[in-house]
Amino acid sequence: MNKYLLSTLALAFALNTGSALAQGKMKTKSDDEKTKTKEGGMTTKTKVADDGKVKVKGESEDGAKLKATTKPRKGVDMKNMSMSSTSSSAGVMVGGAMMTPDKDIVDNAVNSNEHTTLVAAVKGAGLVETLEGAGPFTVFAPTNAAFDKLPAGTVNTLIQPENKQKLTTILTYHVVPGRLLAADLKDGQMLTTVEGETLMVHRTGNTVMLHDSKGGKANVTTPDVVSSNGVTHVIDAVLMPTK
Repeated sequence: MNKYLLSTLALAFALNTGSALAQGKMKTKSDDEKTKTKEGGMTTKTKVADDGKVKVKGESEDGAKLKATTKPRKGVDMKNMSMSSTSSSAGVMVGGAMMTPDKDIVDNAVNSNEHTTLVAAVKGAGLVETLEGAGPFTVFAPTNAAFDKLPAGTVNTLIQPENKQKLTTILTYHVVPGRLLAADLKDGQMLTTVEGETLMVHRTGNTVMLHDSKGGKANVTTPDVVSSNGVTHVIDAVLMPTK
């Protein structure tokens, strides 16, 4: 799997063309409330309740699982979120590229030269189709420099096929169901991740820090990178779950 780390251009090309080819193989069944999609070896079930709550369950052919629930936001919070999103309509520069709201989380990420390791990991875990889904998702995205802080050999080990489940666990620990802008993150707030464990928010003014289950911490360096299916916050360290 080292080929994903050796060639940024090759990786971006593979992701973009892979998604296009996968569309031809995708099978979808749906009714007014439920949708079942099978694509790229991943089966995803989506259910929309009467109150607007969305439940997503995914399972790959090798048994890796993903589960998320999102709830609609109402009142003042929804109004504020919409205003914040509008202010970001022109996009945000990340890794030498403009991240724009008309693209999904993955399509934006593949253009960042600071997130080639993360994109390679997402592809290795088979999560590309999931993060291209409707969501919405809040993603805390470690930079290449953040992955470089891990012990030598960690990334190469995680990307090996036999460690796919561990890689998936770590990556889904960086994803929170729903769309949380920086303004929504409060000091002391506990965020339940798609992986199932929690992250704690520490906030001082406009500075946001996340604490993981092992006592590690990461700073949000670029907030509110709005995509069509959620929002990404760039962070300077890899967050680790206890599992």
